[in-house]
Amino acid sequence: MDLSIGTPVDPVPPVVRAALAEAADAPGYPTTQGTPRLREAAAGWLARRHAVPADPSAVLPVIGTKEFIAALPALLGCGPGDTVVHPELAYPTYDIGARLAGATAVAADGLSALGPRRVALVWVNSPANPTGRVLPAAHLRKMVDWARERGAVIAADECYLDLGWDTEPVSVLHPEVCGGSSRSVLAVHSLSKRSNMAGYRAGFVTGDPALVADLLEIRRHAGMMVPDPVQAAMAAALGDDAHADEQRARYAARRERLRAALAAAGWVTEHSEAGLYLWVTRPGLDCWDSVQRLAEAGILVAPGEFYGPAGRAHVRVALTATDERVDAAVARLAALA
Repeated sequence: MDLSIGTPVDPVPPVVRAALAEAADAPGYPTTQGTPRLREAAAGWLARRHAVPADPSAVLPVIGTKEFIAALPALLGCGPGDTVVHPELAYPTYDIGARLAGATAVAADGLSALGPRRVALVWVNSPANPTGRVLPAAHLRKMVDWARERGAVIAADECYLDLGWDTEPVSVLHPEVCGGSSRSVLAVHSLSKRSNMAGYRAGFVTGDPALVADLLEIRRHAGMMVPDPVQAAMAAALGDDAHADEQRARYAARRERLRAALAAAGWVTEHSEAGLYLWVTRPGLDCWDSVQRLAEAGILVAPGEFYGPAGRAHVRVALTATDERVDAAVARLAALA
């Protein structure tokens, strides 16, 4: 039972596949900016589901958000002498993107401890990978204010925004967070989790119109275009909430079963208020001991140390397995208990 990576396993929604097929006759080059239909669908989804008044003209499709996250420091002109800040426990691509640009990556949850560094970019990830932690609006507002005071861009990776369980996540572009202005703020969204479209490489960024316009110009010259059929599929997915609600219900059921089984077997869940993972620890074991103990039972999980030294006591357990595989994992955890 592979619960380590977090790759979606459920079918791509029919509405998405139908839109892809309908748009398959696409002999010309796609637009880097994205079709009006896609940009309006993205803005409509943000307004409808997350109370974010997004501007369709400031929506830019990206070839999967991992590509964009890795490229953003370079696209913003970061280089030697610049600092890119990311959470202490984080998706490794934030660090890699800074290195590719020649900037310095710093892992820090407390911005006040950064001192006189020249900070160019601050990454926020709420709900977080790997921990599932959700930052409240007041905390996000302080981060936005801090970045603006120092002339830094603040970019929020919000690919789990639709998957709040114990609390409701809020976007960095919500008026309570950004004060009704998107200045210096970017939000990155993925359809991999919400709509099982990881294989489509489909995401978008929105926020500060001036920043998005600059990103568009660079990406246009670099040929960073999302294919037209994929753009059509994205628009269909963002315009349909029914399939997303069904997928959310699947993950909720798997989460409850795995969480209860892990608890019965001695693992304690921490944070995990949202997202696609359980962040768990077992007293007396470090992450590698937990990985070994679970692997001996045929269950693969991710060691917390992969996401930073602060994760050494934890493992990350993905909810992205079929119901049959989750049932098998629950049975094997019962044997461990």
